[in-house]
Amino acid sequence: MCDSPCVPQNRLANETSPYLLQHAENPVDWYAWGDEALKKAADENKPIFLSIGYSSCHWCHVMAHESFESQEIAQFMNENFVNIKVDREERPDIDDVYQKACQMVTGQGGWPLSVFLTPDQKPFHVGTYYPPLDSYGRPGFGSVCRQLAQAWKERDNEINTRADQFVGALYKMDEAIQEESETKTATLDRILLDEAAINLYDLGDATYGGFGSAPKFPNAACVSFLFRYATLSNHKNFQKFALRTLDKMARGGIFDQIGGGFHRYSTDARWLVPHFEKMLYDNALVPINYAEAYQITGQEFYLDVMKKTLDFVLREMRSPEGGFYSAYDADSEGVEGMYYTWKKAEIVQILGDTTDTDLFCLYYDVTDGGNWEGQTILCNNVALSTAAFKVGMSEEEAVKSLAASSAKLLEARSRRVAPGLDEKILVSWNALFITALARGYRVSGNSAYLEAAKGCVSFIIDNMFDGDTLLRTYKDGRAKIEGYLEDYAYLACSLLDLFEVESDPEYLELAIQLGHTLSKEFWDSDTRSFFMTSGTHEKLIIRPQSRYDLSVPSGNSVAAYVMLRLYHITGEIKLMDICRDTAASQARAGAENPFALGYMLNVISMLLTGMREITILNTSDRDVCRQILLAYLPYSMVMMINDADQLERLSTYSFFTGKRIGSETCVYVCQNSVCSRPMYGAEEIRAALNLSKV
Repeated sequence: MCDSPCVPQNRLANETSPYLLQHAENPVDWYAWGDEALKKAADENKPIFLSIGYSSCHWCHVMAHESFESQEIAQFMNENFVNIKVDREERPDIDDVYQKACQMVTGQGGWPLSVFLTPDQKPFHVGTYYPPLDSYGRPGFGSVCRQLAQAWKERDNEINTRADQFVGALYKMDEAIQEESETKTATLDRILLDEAAINLYDLGDATYGGFGSAPKFPNAACVSFLFRYATLSNHKNFQKFALRTLDKMARGGIFDQIGGGFHRYSTDARWLVPHFEKMLYDNALVPINYAEAYQITGQEFYLDVMKKTLDFVLREMRSPEGGFYSAYDADSEGVEGMYYTWKKAEIVQILGDTTDTDLFCLYYDVTDGGNWEGQTILCNNVALSTAAFKVGMSEEEAVKSLAASSAKLLEARSRRVAPGLDEKILVSWNALFITALARGYRVSGNSAYLEAAKGCVSFIIDNMFDGDTLLRTYKDGRAKIEGYLEDYAYLACSLLDLFEVESDPEYLELAIQLGHTLSKEFWDSDTRSFFMTSGTHEKLIIRPQSRYDLSVPSGNSVAAYVMLRLYHITGEIKLMDICRDTAASQARAGAENPFALGYMLNVISMLLTGMREITILNTSDRDVCRQILLAYLPYSMVMMINDADQLERLSTYSFFTGKRIGSETCVYVCQNSVCSRPMYGAEEIRAALNLSKV
């Protein structure tokens, strides 16, 4: 019962997606994608209006307020269309198909995605955001709806013909990609990596780091590739550029200076003004770069950024059940960034008129006029030593002062109206964060990271499998939607990452099971790549494939990496063949367009270098373990086994065959099917692996 007048709800009230639930009180008669809506369109011969977005999408909110909350527009939509709302994060396959249609027609895509379909799901008109009324030569959403509804009533045969041509063009696009893959299949050669690295370096901003101008995204895969290529080529300029990128990001407004975590992207070249949403996947991928930077340089600054990012997610995005939520909105109280920005007077009121306040304001660029629209986005452009000297503190005193002031401001900020939190739990993004936690544990030794990773895996195993079928999304006790390529690939990869530091055979066994599903249900030998959907998944107008590594790695690239790692553990030749075929089909594209294929380039570099297999047996010598775990070993798999029973269970896999645990810490190093003799002691192992002292 409602205490105040109830707002009527549509069918979306029964959904779990926060994005769909945001539209449950629209006057639009929304359906979720499914048999009920598609059957209604077919039975009544009505066109479909398909609206795709996600919960933290600013312009999705704008269009909803302007058009979908309008009684007049909603009434017309309800009378003339079957209206379907899709969360792109729940249904990436639907989004991929119709984004390609939009890009083919308009040259660009994005969200909200607005698509008009025939009753059999074929697009005949596509666009993104529409204002409610005609303005500045741009048609309003109401006008578009009226024109298309009239056209359907008067010329539906013509529209169906056009839609068939549309779908034919989509098929031709896929065929062209397949032909290009065949004609550009490259022999895997070091020169491809040279070309890719130079092309990527040329995209770089020498002053502020990152790639291109604005907006700038934290492309974690490309940063990792530059680190790897610097090691491979011994050209340190690539490493210096990657480090400069991480330095500038960590000191800019894209990084939440007091709360930790990274915002979605920077709207300017300097990393100052972010788009303020926080995504789980960014805060899983980016801290790995900082872990790598710490391994390379030994500088605590990078470790600190990594820890602050992981700690933010553990503090604010972890569900009581052990999974991790998807995203924080950019807006609070209807204003983007309000939660994160400050007035100087407010800071002085909280901290007091003290030297500590002077230091904080100097260090984090807090001024009376602000640095963005009269507000201050906290950022750091002043060296700690300089700021400390100017206020008469030692550096040690300044560090303590800044930490105390930040804690006070964070506590004060927590009393503000927080941005909306998307509480759905996605397997793929959770898997990325499991990997981040495993890497964080490796370099920090913080057992809280390991326990959180194990807890998340347990949550997924307990809640997100239907038999052997992995489900994609979970909320309010309900898991649903058959998993996609990225769900299977990311989870298998994260299980291998966790297995490397925990050595529980169950993690490896599940990773192998998922790997076999990838090769059986997703692999396409014709295109030498993976489909987004399994062979048993709901059929759309085309079966999509996605090859590009952009905001997240493509499932295609991660699946190839899983095949490579599982081959080294199990010795199954088929897995290596799939990895090589996938890499060869993408190698030329990666050399020419490295920004879009950074993760795949990392896989190719591993194939060319050859994976080094390092096994630590009996981890009692902490100095030996620390030397290896803190070293930057990008072309290595490091396994830590401390239990004879576990080793016995694992001995059926070729990686572990013939190895024995003794009373001392022992290390084996194998590469190209040749293994070293057992090695003991930090000095011997450091020399064998060419490690510097920690």
